[in-house]
Amino acid sequence: MRLEAERVVGWLEPQLATYVDELGQLCAIECPTSHKPGVDAAGTWVRHWAAARGWELRYFPDAEAGDGLVATVRGRGRLRVMLVAHLDTVYPVGTAAARPLRQQDGRLIGPGSADNKSGLLSALYAAAALAALAPESFGVVSVVCGGDEETDARASGAMLASLAPAYDLALVVEAARVNGDIVSARKGNGLFTLAVSGRAAHAGVDPERGASAVLALAHQVIALQALNGMRPGVTLNVGVISGGTVPNAVPDQAMAQVDVRVVQPEDMAPVEAAIRAVAAEQRVPGTQTQVSGGWGFAPMARTPAIQRLVALAQACAHELGFTLQDTATGGVSYANLLAGAGLPVLDGLGPVGGRDHSPDEYIERGSIVPRTALLALLVAREGLLRAEGF
Repeated sequence: MRLEAERVVGWLEPQLATYVDELGQLCAIECPTSHKPGVDAAGTWVRHWAAARGWELRYFPDAEAGDGLVATVRGRGRLRVMLVAHLDTVYPVGTAAARPLRQQDGRLIGPGSADNKSGLLSALYAAAALAALAPESFGVVSVVCGGDEETDARASGAMLASLAPAYDLALVVEAARVNGDIVSARKGNGLFTLAVSGRAAHAGVDPERGASAVLALAHQVIALQALNGMRPGVTLNVGVISGGTVPNAVPDQAMAQVDVRVVQPEDMAPVEAAIRAVAAEQRVPGTQTQVSGGWGFAPMARTPAIQRLVALAQACAHELGFTLQDTATGGVSYANLLAGAGLPVLDGLGPVGGRDHSPDEYIERGSIVPRTALLALLVAREGLLRAEGF
């Protein structure tokens, strides 16, 4: 049975006021990543919401990060999809109390409103809409909530990796771009540290006895920056440097941290090799460089499977009465981890919003119903395709 766009919108529209009230409740929870009690409180809110509807719940406890949570509704179809959000924010404790959610000029403004409370709430409502209107279109829809996305995703990354093999695709509900675009590609990132050791000496008496780690690092910084564009979309940024102790001593230590972004998974090895080649080249006799660090998130490349999902999402948007474009971004999210685990994935499927991590973070109130409907309709359409033997 084909789920019509009008039915989804008709189901969601009467619940908009409740949605906005619940968004205010979520934004009022003080849940920076470092505050485990607050992140777990956000998880408890989600648990109560899902339990009230009889959904299955699964927990991924962690001693330091907020506990992971999976809320699952089961249907009668074949498709297994995860709707992926995060519970944590970047705002220090006290911010939510000082800046409760407010409405102004069609926007809902508050800490975490775009990143990622509205996306989380839309995932819950989309799953509920599918359960109510089209249970035959899916086999499993799971709302997957991580607790440390805003930092290193240590705990939630492990959770996602363990869950990924049981699903056919993932839809990440970070907010849509300010212009409404969804995200079909994200660069992967790495952080590399170059630590240079040299030989100290008095800068006035016998500088020739020294080997300047700072000078060696200066050569390396120039060489590293020259690697920008060595492959399409590759960027390197030497963002932190340090070295020396006093002005009148030849410095025997220096350090640089390098942020690296790549577009394709196959770019990772050659870019890392180029970084290590720069470090190995001894421009200043008597110095030596050690490289540490590595890759954090693999790229979410725009594969043919993702291109097909983009086209399907655009068709669903057309049914709902708006146009939809996709874009690539240099930032990372859970989508990188899921793509690295082999799942087709789209991102930016939450409501339209912007100014993340700032006092003016917002979502567009008018985007809540159409974007939540898009999420539900995309799952239903994909489920129908799979039922027809795609």
